[in-house]
Amino acid sequence: MAEKKVQKKLVASARTYDVLRRPIISEKAAKLSESNGVVFEVAMSATKEDIAKAVEVLFGIKPTKINIVITKGKVKSFRGRSTGTQRSVKKAYVSLPADAKLDLAAEVQ
Repeated sequence: MAEKKVQKKLVASARTYDVLRRPIISEKAAKLSESNGVVFEVAMSATKEDIAKAVEVLFGIKPTKINIVITKGKVKSFRGRSTGTQRSVKKAYVSLPADAKLDLAAEVQ
């Protein structure tokens, strides 16, 4: 008896849109896009599973690999007197399948 695989339809929720903050457009990100990679700034509470689900729901592409980096905020001085701290940022480096096309840098002018 052959069983059918039933695929669940992924539905975007409010949490899905909160996971991916914005794409990061930089030289490194542009170089990664040549090998089907994309870089996103993500919520600090986001896990790899959350990011994978968000990319699949929003762009319709299932990622092959996800790496996460947390960049700590630097301490900066303003005119030599007061000091402040830049915000910490969590980045997700998302690798996509070879046949997938998602070029966010091409849309920026």
